[in-house]
Amino acid sequence: MKNIAVKPGFVNKKGYAGRMIKREEMPIYEGKNCAIIKKKQNERQFFMADFKAFVEENRELMLRTLKELCAIPAPSHQEGKRAEYCKRWLETMGAKGVYIDDALNVIYPINYEGSNELSVVAAHTDTVFPDLEPMHYEDRGATIHCPGIGDDTAAVVMILLTAKYLIANNIQPEKGLLMVCNSCEEGLGDLKGTRQLFKDYAGRISRFVSFDSTINTMHAVSIGSHRYQVTVRTPGGHSLNKFGSPNALNELAAMITKIYAIEVPRKEGSITTYNVGVVNGGTSVNTIAQEATMLCEYRSNDHSCLEIMKGRFEEIFRQGEKENVWVEVKQVGDRPCGKGVDPVRQQKLTALCRSISEGVLGEPVKMTAASTDCNIPHSLGIPAAAMGICKWNGIHTREEWIEKDSLIPGLEIALRAVLALTEKEETV
Repeated sequence: MKNIAVKPGFVNKKGYAGRMIKREEMPIYEGKNCAIIKKKQNERQFFMADFKAFVEENRELMLRTLKELCAIPAPSHQEGKRAEYCKRWLETMGAKGVYIDDALNVIYPINYEGSNELSVVAAHTDTVFPDLEPMHYEDRGATIHCPGIGDDTAAVVMILLTAKYLIANNIQPEKGLLMVCNSCEEGLGDLKGTRQLFKDYAGRISRFVSFDSTINTMHAVSIGSHRYQVTVRTPGGHSLNKFGSPNALNELAAMITKIYAIEVPRKEGSITTYNVGVVNGGTSVNTIAQEATMLCEYRSNDHSCLEIMKGRFEEIFRQGEKENVWVEVKQVGDRPCGKGVDPVRQQKLTALCRSISEGVLGEPVKMTAASTDCNIPHSLGIPAAAMGICKWNGIHTREEWIEKDSLIPGLEIALRAVLALTEKEETV
């Protein structure tokens, strides 16, 4: 038995034979960048579909679907219209059993009954923007501009098109596959959609891949975070008659100053940051502010560092309380980091996804840590990775754009990744 690296493959249940990969065409990936799969001499042959032909045939559909999705506003917790669109789209392509759950996830389960080794491929439908009216969409030829287009609307389109491919070729995953357009990944969505998915399929999911990054970047380490809404209240009053009375804005500013004086914990292999992202308050220029509010957070990929930061933030909040100054703290976000993931299984999934991206792009991908839907499976000890499927820039700004031509290799990456997940997880 010889160890070889093979491109992800499938056997088409309709009998369609894609081009068979010859041994001399197989790239031999080495080290931790590869997925080394042991195959016995008499194992069934692997076939590859003509991905490039599918991509070209569906180019116009891809761009049209992207434009239509971008025209549907989807702030976190308000993804209902996008969910309905995705469900109808899949059903139009022949998908059976598609449903929208209580968290507004769109789930297309394939050959999943009775399996406790389900694979999941997902992309999130929500955007970071609060807009409830369609945002400006502009195709400039080489680039397409729209808030939320890269993060993560284009990835949702890839989920839909790869589902179309599986349906058209009647590909049945060996251990079951859930194709998910999930809700509430952004900000105060707090990963609600993925939490619901893992609650409903508790104990049945074995690996998770999210399309949620720029095309030459991958995330296999999850950064957790705790987020707070802090409100300071004072008696307030007229700026002349009550001069010297506590001002809620000043008291909040003092707390922010202390936050930015925090020395983050230094631990080998860890990343820890903090931020104050939103501040509101006051009544008028001649009123001593009665109320001021901030949203703040800290992040880390290490549990012990998160606990250290929790203690430091809570101490600052306690110190803010004094005579005629009241502080109310509400935790509004709790994103867990990784915990108890089998490093061998995680490395296998990482290597598989990385080899697919690098094989399509012909260049190394950058490995970074991030906060994505992968946080939930990682916190449950389940291997997960986030892959990029288009080249983007300006994410989380009104100037966000994607490179149109990057959608072509992006769709090929999506197809290869999904087909790889239709195969049973190998033991190496």
